[in-house]
Amino acid sequence: MKLLRRLISYHGQLGMLFGEVAGALFRGHVRWRLVMSQIVAIGFGSQLVVMITGAFTGAVFAAQSFFKFSEIGMASATGPVVSIAMCRELGPVLAGLMVAGRMGASMAAEIGTMKVTEQIDALRSMGVSPVDYLVVPRMLAILISMPILVAESIALGILASDVLTTKIFGVPEVWYRYQLMSHTGPGDVMSGVIKGAFFGVLIALISCRHGLRTQDGAVGVGVSTTRAVVDSSLAILISNLILTLLLNEFFPMVSLN
Repeated sequence: MKLLRRLISYHGQLGMLFGEVAGALFRGHVRWRLVMSQIVAIGFGSQLVVMITGAFTGAVFAAQSFFKFSEIGMASATGPVVSIAMCRELGPVLAGLMVAGRMGASMAAEIGTMKVTEQIDALRSMGVSPVDYLVVPRMLAILISMPILVAESIALGILASDVLTTKIFGVPEVWYRYQLMSHTGPGDVMSGVIKGAFFGVLIALISCRHGLRTQDGAVGVGVSTTRAVVDSSLAILISNLILTLLLNEFFPMVSLN
């Protein structure tokens, strides 16, 4: 029962924080200079790690798919399988996990440090809402950045699989790319982009919540940072299943027949 109460309290706090963010956006309390600064930190700063992750994931998945498909004379099927997997699952999930590890920890640490050094109390004393000043810019920035990062991860993964399969494994380029284009539709890309935006909201909410509730000085900052990364990663993996089932109804996969 104690665990259940903690889970209900935790999700209630996330819901209340989301409500405060939505209220600030509705009232137009957006500091665009801070949003731009966070876009640079989150979007531009995470590009390299997300692109490398996407490229090598696509290449490894292409290699494993090719080895198995070539045994049954279906080497050209590597393209559609890798493309769909990168668009719908691997691209958004791995980009989300990389951003959670990099920026989720950063958000929790920055806000947590401000909390234990009483800077957040100072903001309140000056009549500035901590949610408006700290959470809203990060939420908007990650909501803008994540779909772009996911798209880059998908593109690099597909490109790496193309190079590996056609240049190294010798699958004919024209046939490989024809199969890939024939069985990958706009719905596959939209599914990944929507997942990326949703994962971004989860990362910002969870990380900022842990930062705002940091206690016990430097030790508390470390605890909040760790919990932010772990909780964000788990939330991404769990919600991915739900989103997969829902989005497949709106964006069904192109038939392979």
